[in-house]
Amino acid sequence: METTGRPVISATGLFTPAESITNEELVAAFNAFVDKHNAAHAEAIEAGEIEPLTQSSVEFIEKASGIKSRYVMSKAPIIDPDVMEPRLPERSNDELSVMAEIGVAACQQALERAGRDAKDVDAVLCAASNMQRAYPAMAIEIQQALGIDGFGFDMNVACSSATFGIQTAADYIRAGNAKSVLVVSPEITSGHLNWRDRDSHFIFGDVATAVLVEDASIAPADHWDILGTKLKTVFSNNIRNNFGFLNRAAPETIGTPDKLFVQEGRKVFKEVVPMVAQMIVEESGRLGIEPSSLRRLWLHQANAGMNRLIAQRVLGHEANEDESPTVLDTFANTSSAGSIIAFHQHSQDLAVGDIGLICSFGAGYSAGTVFVRKAG
Repeated sequence: METTGRPVISATGLFTPAESITNEELVAAFNAFVDKHNAAHAEAIEAGEIEPLTQSSVEFIEKASGIKSRYVMSKAPIIDPDVMEPRLPERSNDELSVMAEIGVAACQQALERAGRDAKDVDAVLCAASNMQRAYPAMAIEIQQALGIDGFGFDMNVACSSATFGIQTAADYIRAGNAKSVLVVSPEITSGHLNWRDRDSHFIFGDVATAVLVEDASIAPADHWDILGTKLKTVFSNNIRNNFGFLNRAAPETIGTPDKLFVQEGRKVFKEVVPMVAQMIVEESGRLGIEPSSLRRLWLHQANAGMNRLIAQRVLGHEANEDESPTVLDTFANTSSAGSIIAFHQHSQDLAVGDIGLICSFGAGYSAGTVFVRKAG
């Protein structure tokens, strides 16, 4: 098919919840839960029938991840040792869903920043890790709330959902099937995190991002040319969440650990870092870009150590904060939204002609790269 459009990123949007949980607050709640659990099972622990739970610490969390706090939609229940999960009031089918609500807020900011009206948008792709429901699609509800006359659908490639969505939107524009597409990633990741698991209770936070991908012919002067995109998936069980509608057939399994986020962190680190670094270098070569010349890397915000090593392998030296900015410390891992938050908050200072990389990686395994150049 002959291409008819040239895709660019016109603007981005960000919704941030009002409440945040510090590591200190999180550890206090987790350790209170551990103490209560160990006291309640003291006899079984003494008899060697079960292992005692181990307390967490601020030092452990920051060393393991680089995370210092996270935004959440429902703070009080999460830090209640007797609850330790978000509790969002159920809404009627006639009310806007909470996931759609935060997605709409991010989209509205992106549209405002681009000077665009919703009537100018052709499609909405809701690209996120965990949808609030099976159907109707969250994207269609967001489309309706924004007043967009077009189409929408949901897509899930876990932490790479946003970059996969950007390539999908770019392909629509290249093929002439759309001129303006919103890629929205409402990530209420607190709902699929096991807040009682010491190895992962600190990882995730809630947020929503939006990326407006448009044809260059209608984009604002201040935009980002999409030079190239590359997607890759390799199946792995090392990051998994088994919750789904089929669990209803076996209700006794609901609440078991693997119905929430589980991962083999060391295996993920060992396998994903070289895969992503190689993918970036190879795609840079295909596009005629010297990897070391990349002005900025907006990497997936999952783990500070992973980002440090990937950036070093790509740039040829240890990246500083200017070359590879971090939002992980205050937002935690926000799944597909992480690299978009980094781009949203740390891209305005780049000069016309500067080339950067938006990159995601996560469960699947999945990885996505979006090479962009600042236009003016």
